[in-house]
Amino acid sequence: MQTRPESPRPQGAPRWVAMFHRPATQTWRAAAESPHRSPVLHALGEMTQTLRARGEEVTCALWGPKDGEWHRFDTPLKQASRSQPSPQASAAEPTKLAQRMTGRRHQVLMSGLSRAGLYDLSPEDEATVQALVERLDEAAVRRVAHWLAAAGAR
Repeated sequence: MQTRPESPRPQGAPRWVAMFHRPATQTWRAAAESPHRSPVLHALGEMTQTLRARGEEVTCALWGPKDGEWHRFDTPLKQASRSQPSPQASAAEPTKLAQRMTGRRHQVLMSGLSRAGLYDLSPEDEATVQALVERLDEAAVRRVAHWLAAAGAR
């Protein structure tokens, strides 16, 4: 059983910090810092998605203040297998505009999920996002993303 490397506590006064592990050098790096939790979670989500898209393993830690002291908070990283984007369902080649609009809807949904704190998606979650992207128009996708962002702000 592989164990997760232990993240060192960030230096300085307690604030929200996202730390990422670099396997090649066996080091930890602060990727985002803020006195507020939301921007750090958003950055954590974006960085996780980027690393996974590159095919890299993601190990991260979220540190923040609790009772005036440093506290390591759990991150919902799952050991899910990496999935490749699913091919288009239709046999016809989509137009460039259709591809771009599908990409925009996907980006809007992923941003909403990230703001809600759901940044590490399982293959089932990815399939659900793709289904929403294919079935909803841009206005509906933006509304869903708004709901997710509002839920994450609470």
